[in-house]
Amino acid sequence: MERQIIHMDQDAFFVSVELRKNPDLVGKPVIVGGSSDRGVVTSCSYEARKYGVHAAMPGRMAKQLCPQAIFVRGNMDDYSKASHEITEIISERVPLFEKASIDEHFIDMTGMDRFFGCMKFASELRQTIIKEMGLPISFGLSVNKTVAKIGTNECKPNGEREIPFPEVRPFLNPLAVHKIPGIGDATYKKLSEMGVRKIQTLAEIPRDLMFKILGQHGLGLSQKANGIDLSPVVPYRERKSIGTQTTFESDSMDISKMKAILSGMVTNLTFDLRSQQKLTACITVTIRYSNFETVTQQARIPYTALDSFLINKAHDLFKKLYSKRMLLRLIGVKLSHLVSGFEQIGLYHTSEVEYDLYQAMDKVRAHYGIESVVKACIVKGPERDKNGKVIKFNPRKKIAENKLGDENENVEERKKSRIRTFINSDLGTATKLDG
Repeated sequence: MERQIIHMDQDAFFVSVELRKNPDLVGKPVIVGGSSDRGVVTSCSYEARKYGVHAAMPGRMAKQLCPQAIFVRGNMDDYSKASHEITEIISERVPLFEKASIDEHFIDMTGMDRFFGCMKFASELRQTIIKEMGLPISFGLSVNKTVAKIGTNECKPNGEREIPFPEVRPFLNPLAVHKIPGIGDATYKKLSEMGVRKIQTLAEIPRDLMFKILGQHGLGLSQKANGIDLSPVVPYRERKSIGTQTTFESDSMDISKMKAILSGMVTNLTFDLRSQQKLTACITVTIRYSNFETVTQQARIPYTALDSFLINKAHDLFKKLYSKRMLLRLIGVKLSHLVSGFEQIGLYHTSEVEYDLYQAMDKVRAHYGIESVVKACIVKGPERDKNGKVIKFNPRKKIAENKLGDENENVEERKKSRIRTFINSDLGTATKLDG
């Protein structure tokens, strides 16, 4: 009853950043993501949502639902920068906050209501973010994180709502059960089969029955349905993992190309690790067959951030995983169990020479971009004509193509990693995953 928790969430964050860059898109159905058959909707404007478009939907389906939609290729650097700036604004003004994701924050204002009204403070903070960032944001204020988050979702877009303790149950009861955070498709299907559609119905189910059906997860949902959530606002979360995955434009069985893509993924991830002065103790490789069967294999390893060791491990895991003679549609790598530190170099150990090499390469990449130094196995071979002869490089033609490309393509987009370009142009789109 005494807690004061604010949940702030950007409205269609990725789209809002794109609208800020290009005001001509305001009021139009905008979709951030791929429009190809294998593309996925990352974010969409509220104008597009009216047609049934939502995040994680296949791009082809989104195009069918909303033919007039404008697809925009996302720029994660822009989104990360905007997120960091919003976090800076919040951190300067609140005593305790938790960054729950790239576009949402929990703020604990418990005990501060005696100095000023928490609702007034939250409203002023929201207006400050809108004024300084030019991005819409909504918030909910209540006695715990769950109710505050639901309140935010109910007042979107560009809204604010307070749910004091006496109003928690009347606010939650009429809402659909899938409004509770943590209820995914499988859980919702199971609850629907039981006839549970409203939060009030879920709240009235005995706790022992919920435990019998869904285990500990069921007990947690029962508490949330009753407006109970004792989880604290955590000021800092250690990064647990880093990964990337690629969905191919067309299913493939080219093993050499798969290994080249794995090498490129690991190279990018290890560069990130060393940049953040971190080491990994676990590597996971994921593949998805054309029939959507997904399998993973992981291995515990000594703490390291060396390319060659992790690339060999990734190839070994891929060899164990790829047991069926079937086409693949997705491949991914994840490095987990991260800790802060540096590589421990043993006396007369070959990794000492390797690590010196990686440090030199990292300096070049940090100065000239990650695409400036890549492994030879990642780079595509030279183009050849019908007779198999190598097509010679024509600098004049290349300059003309670059000038034409400048007219139709943002310069920043062309600064992508050569590894990413290779993956995107040949097979699909790469997605970076953080845990």
